[in-house]
Amino acid sequence: MTGAADTRRIGFIGLGIMGGPMAAHLVRAGHRVTGYDLERAAIDRLIAAGGEGAAGIADAARDADVVITMVPADPQVERVMFGAGGVLESVAPGTLVIDMSSIKPGTSIAVAQAGAERKLRVLDAPVSGGEAGAIEAVLSIMVGGTEQDFAAALPLFEVLGRTIVHVGPHGAGQTVKAANQLIVAGNVQLVAEALLFLERAGVDTEAGLKVLAGGLAGSTVLDRKGRLMRDRDFEPGFRIDLHHKDMGIVTESAREFDLVLPLAGLTAQLVASLRAQGGGGLDHSGLLLGLERLNGGPREGGSPTAGTKDSASKQGDN
Repeated sequence: MTGAADTRRIGFIGLGIMGGPMAAHLVRAGHRVTGYDLERAAIDRLIAAGGEGAAGIADAARDADVVITMVPADPQVERVMFGAGGVLESVAPGTLVIDMSSIKPGTSIAVAQAGAERKLRVLDAPVSGGEAGAIEAVLSIMVGGTEQDFAAALPLFEVLGRTIVHVGPHGAGQTVKAANQLIVAGNVQLVAEALLFLERAGVDTEAGLKVLAGGLAGSTVLDRKGRLMRDRDFEPGFRIDLHHKDMGIVTESAREFDLVLPLAGLTAQLVASLRAQGGGGLDHSGLLLGLERLNGGPREGGSPTAGTKDSASKQGDN
């Protein structure tokens, strides 16, 4: 628990799959957390965890020492930060504003510049680890901004994550997050291909994935997504819609840097294809469905060792 002198008043904007557990952890750490979300049920969950609910963004941010935002994409960040009644016009000078959304580096830089004009301290601090990482408080947090502001925010980050690194100036956190999302999407696709390869060969996929996880092919993606793919359980922990957005950031940034990233382009197209087929609300492990369709659809009866759970209609929020 946090000592009384260390207790902070935190306004938390965005209480979805990631933000909800994160805000609850801060409550349990002893901070006074006032949260706002477009979904009333999300606010009610925070209240049940011991936090307070807000009527709007300004209500959550007005008296806060720290404001944390965790929303889906650039348009939402821009509305939350720059809109009427938004964070930047609602907080007092000196407030620490931490955007933990995954957005374009340029948007984070614009928020930081606007914040500096109002004498605010701004950090971009996107996270990796998905819903499980948020619930277990083991997120990786990549932070852009000044060393001084990073040091001020570090005790809060330590409540939420395990790997916390100041990676550079404003926007650097988002650049590192884009690289993270490229690696994750590529890994998810390759795990899907390996699993389908094993299934079509008639191999016991549980045994096959177990031994793969113990060797050089092992990864967090294989550990967390392999079983879900076997069971065809695509309940969203991180939606295809959001990974599509992130891959757009990667490909757009690559063009700006005059970079040729062949696998990034191919992976982005595979993510876009599944989304175009109506899979935007699925977990990104649903890339297996797109791969099956490329190979003529699932075999009748499935593989002898693969689950047949159909989660194609499930949706998720961030």
